[in-house]
Amino acid sequence: MISQTKTSLHLVATMTDEPQLDDVRANHTLGQQLEALLLVADEPLSAVTLATATDRPVREVRAELEALIADYNGAADAERPPRGFELREVGGGYRFYVRASLDALVADFVQQQTPSKLSQAALETLAVVAYRQPISRGAIASIRAVNVDSVVRTLVGRGLITEVGHDAETGAILYGTDEAMLGHLGIASIDELPPIAPLLDDPSEGFEE
Repeated sequence: MISQTKTSLHLVATMTDEPQLDDVRANHTLGQQLEALLLVADEPLSAVTLATATDRPVREVRAELEALIADYNGAADAERPPRGFELREVGGGYRFYVRASLDALVADFVQQQTPSKLSQAALETLAVVAYRQPISRGAIASIRAVNVDSVVRTLVGRGLITEVGHDAETGAILYGTDEAMLGHLGIASIDELPPIAPLLDDPSEGFEE
């Protein structure tokens, strides 16, 4: 009886979930759907990925993305200034960014909101970036076995790490150390960092591949 009940509940849940997704797609414009997906994305999303998620043709998604870019840049209305954010195509994908002209404001805000001392998590993440750069957030998270999104944002805001490029295959942002970190450590280049292997119980577990 219990097994039958579980099966019935599973069927009801399955039947309920599908119309919900269909309703969302039917009751929201393609632009709204794309905005929602891009807002929660940690890495650039390709037009193909977005087309799959919205169940729309790729050409239609690309056209809507270009329309959104124009809208955010104020091209659709000459009387409306550009938004404080922009949608860029980088590494074969699309992602929201703070508009470059507002970088100084955002950097000042982040620095004021950030404690003067780094947490243990931030120090560990900084060490991973220092020894494995250029490296993506996904790779950092894999090494530390925890989510590092907020820690990476903190380190970027403190000027200790910075974006240095994008992965050619995935489009993921790659991070490296900033000049500020070298200054804090009192070294001229990353080559002056001490070897990591002697500090580990098993040298094979070091950051060097």
